[in-house]
Amino acid sequence: MGEQKSMTIKGNMATAMGAKLCRPNVVPAYPITPSTLFPEKMSEFIADGELDASMINVESEHSAMSACIGASATGARVVTASASQGVALMHEMLFIASGMRLPIVMAVGNRALSAPINIWCDHQDTIASRDSGCLQFYAENNQEGLDLMINAFRIGEDERVLLPVIVGIDAFVLTHTIEGVKVPAQEDVDDFLPPYKPKHGTLDHRDPATFGSFAPPEYYQEFKFEQTKAMEDSRDVIDEIFADYANRFGRDYKKVSTYACEDADVILLTMGSMTGTAREAVKKMREEGKKVGLAKLTVYRPFPMPELKDILSSAKGVAVIERNISPGSTGAVYAELAGTFVNEKKRPLLKNFITGLGGRDTLVDTFEEIYDKTIEVIENGEVKVLVEWIAMNEEVMR
Repeated sequence: MGEQKSMTIKGNMATAMGAKLCRPNVVPAYPITPSTLFPEKMSEFIADGELDASMINVESEHSAMSACIGASATGARVVTASASQGVALMHEMLFIASGMRLPIVMAVGNRALSAPINIWCDHQDTIASRDSGCLQFYAENNQEGLDLMINAFRIGEDERVLLPVIVGIDAFVLTHTIEGVKVPAQEDVDDFLPPYKPKHGTLDHRDPATFGSFAPPEYYQEFKFEQTKAMEDSRDVIDEIFADYANRFGRDYKKVSTYACEDADVILLTMGSMTGTAREAVKKMREEGKKVGLAKLTVYRPFPMPELKDILSSAKGVAVIERNISPGSTGAVYAELAGTFVNEKKRPLLKNFITGLGGRDTLVDTFEEIYDKTIEVIENGEVKVLVEWIAMNEEVMR
């Protein structure tokens, strides 16, 4: 094993560095805040001769994903980046990329959707694409952003999966914030991730084939079944590849990671960069004698139902803390977690908290307030209000 290089870099640089180590062949991209630094850095790698790849500058994010689809269908390893309205604009193409079983990797600087215009962090952009058939990973910090990019290529390209993978890093909190990371040696990544060699044919004028063909009712449902089965099969693949990565590089990833959950009455469930602050809040509350733990979702698609059942079943109450909202319903994670437990005899009380939208800070005080409100639910023995908005301007709430 080569020595891992210590660097102090922004989140976009970390995901770009992870992508570069995977030796992509084609990088189609259209700039959008806060992910623009990713294609800028990839173009530098190419211009400086550090990466042998083709950079394709396009006229929109819809075109970027279209170019990704075309390139991937030829057998190329493909990566791109986007955020917010850009992810929304390519929404149509995400379904096509997944339906055609193309393992495109995309780094997303998770950013709020307009209106009103906002360039700061929340998860609405990728959550809105949760049904597209793309795997979704969320990083807590820049190191995770780099590592998850490397894992994403190998997972997506596994013949049991063959699906696109989205790696989310929170806007500005990670994309533009400088943190220390360990960068694996190129030869070690080459050993971990072999060249991509599709086994089901590619677009080639010398051997014509049809991709993305028309499917009448007699066949369409079977296509969707196979696509869904690949997402289900990815569960074991993720575990295998995360374990291999830990063995090689010393950083152990799980679909759901835990902190102080063993005897916790209340477990906070988080996703993304707010997890670091939540962990500090749990440490503080533990010192005060409060039996509270933390569970972090790293993998949102496929939704880790077995792992969440195992981790959360022993708690009295779970606070599901989300940077997204489905108007007219709940947060996305809460809804899926409720479905996970619906047929279970032993289940905790679930309470949904919406906070951090549009980049609003999530502070230690925020998580202490959430803990207190969850304790109230446990003491009352019922959840009277499913969704509670936290850290709101008081005049709005009157």
